[in-house]
Amino acid sequence: MENQTIPEGYRQRADGTLVPESMVAPIDKLRDQTIETLIAQAKLKSAELAQFKAQVFSDIEAFVAASLEQYQVKAGGKKGNLSLVSYDGRYKVVRQMAERLVFDERLQAAKVLIDECITAWSGGSRDEIKVLVNDAFRVDQEGQINTGRVLGLRRLAITDDKWQLAMKAISDSVSVVSSKPYVRFYERVGDLDTYTPISLDIASV
Repeated sequence: MENQTIPEGYRQRADGTLVPESMVAPIDKLRDQTIETLIAQAKLKSAELAQFKAQVFSDIEAFVAASLEQYQVKAGGKKGNLSLVSYDGRYKVVRQMAERLVFDERLQAAKVLIDECITAWSGGSRDEIKVLVNDAFRVDQEGQINTGRVLGLRRLAITDDKWQLAMKAISDSVSVVSSKPYVRFYERVGDLDTYTPISLDIASV
């Protein structure tokens, strides 16, 4: 929607038309007031979270650097997964790097080889393998293949030479195109051995 100057005494509708204030229902005005107040607060909290996130990563990097200095070693960059656990074991901070993986054209070769394996294998004992393969190469609504399921095929204990060549094609076809750091906070409550996430997601609070 293009920005335009709204004359005094008018209110703009979603389709861009101008409506005199006197013709806008009170409930519509109250709805706008409620929404605008909540959005302003949400933007403020979002900015605070962004600032907190930056501080968290900076503090973690500073701590790692201080820890490695004990051994006269410098930190080798900001990447890498790590867990920091408090002295009493109550709290845990986890930094993780989520990598975005993509496959190139060699994945097509892997699929052809796998299909040839399934065709050559006789008997019903391989039916479950066929199901796993079909599920791994199924695309989602955006037309993307689930990298985790495809890479999971490499864990199958199959020694067939053609299958192993297909697994090599899968390994060769995958590459990391981007990585994004995440940080998560945990607390161990009472005598429980498991850690409970400290949620910063408004939907989970």
